[in-house]
Amino acid sequence: MKMGFRWYGDGNDTVSLDDIRQIPGVETVVWSLHHKPAGEVWEQAEIASEMAKITAISDAAAARGVTRRLDAEVVESVNVHESIKLGRTVLGLSRDEAIQNYITTLQRLGRAGVKVVCYNFMPVFDWLRTDLWHPLPDGSTALYFEKALVDQLTPEKLIADMRANSAELTLPGWEPERLAGFSELNAAYEGVTHADMYRTYAYFLDAVIPTCEEFDVKLGVHPDDPPFDLFGWPRVVSTMADLGTVLALNDSPYHGLTLCLGSFSAKADQAPRAVEAVQTYLPRIHFSHVRNVKHYPNGDFSEVAHRACEGHVDTVGVMKAYADGDYSGYIRPDHGRHLWTENTTNKPRPGYGLYDRALGIQYLLGVWDAVRASR
Repeated sequence: MKMGFRWYGDGNDTVSLDDIRQIPGVETVVWSLHHKPAGEVWEQAEIASEMAKITAISDAAAARGVTRRLDAEVVESVNVHESIKLGRTVLGLSRDEAIQNYITTLQRLGRAGVKVVCYNFMPVFDWLRTDLWHPLPDGSTALYFEKALVDQLTPEKLIADMRANSAELTLPGWEPERLAGFSELNAAYEGVTHADMYRTYAYFLDAVIPTCEEFDVKLGVHPDDPPFDLFGWPRVVSTMADLGTVLALNDSPYHGLTLCLGSFSAKADQAPRAVEAVQTYLPRIHFSHVRNVKHYPNGDFSEVAHRACEGHVDTVGVMKAYADGDYSGYIRPDHGRHLWTENTTNKPRPGYGLYDRALGIQYLLGVWDAVRASR
């Protein structure tokens, strides 16, 4: 298993590569070209430049005696254009054009040494929370989902709220170019069903998986976040059954999961099945996000610390399942709470501060190490 840490790039993250390098156990920087809109080809020079930055040790760091290097083997994400999900031309790009651009990008990433590409198949919006800085009883803040508020929200109001609370940093899945086409997309998804989405998903996989096999790049789909339909748009990667359906669309081992246990467990009846999900789908889990959520009786949920007793995800059982299964893929801690100065003078991208994710890594690795040592 390789432990990773997501990084948004120079000038786009409050966390530096030097910070990440000092977290014990982290080997992989999970990265992307965040300025590239969905459907656009990634240029080989851009890929090489970003990967060189991640894997290098600066002269200043070397002068301080730094020798530990990080790798750049995981990309999160290469976003799937909406024309692929809809199966027709939208936002000025046809499905087959978008797929060919995706194939070209996969080829270039494979040549550069990338091993896993994360993506999602959610329509219109990516992840959704109603409060990006929700106060917790210990004085920290975290991402929060208020069901009653979502039931009343319009998509337009939600877009405005997310823009206003982003700490002036781009939010993955809420990029300005994506939101600019909202009206067209909203109309395009009218009447689209879950069955329609599975058909277009299978078409996409059949087109791109041969390239993955040729260039040794595994694809891992991220569960819907949250894992239920929103605003009438169908979400198809939400439950244990959905994961099985999705994996059955293409039996290549290069088609697999980015099993985000926080997203999967954001549906209250799925949270108790987190360990089962790992055990059931382990051979097809190429990448995993391990974090915790706490559910409330009214349908709200909050992101909380990684420790199992803090919420409803058995993070101990999850890491034990990975260790018992000799998991050899990639894991990252995913979202964390905002701690200490991250709520005042050093506000990070919501969910992506340094401290709680670093603490979470130590907790997850502690479980892993304990299980392995007890054999």
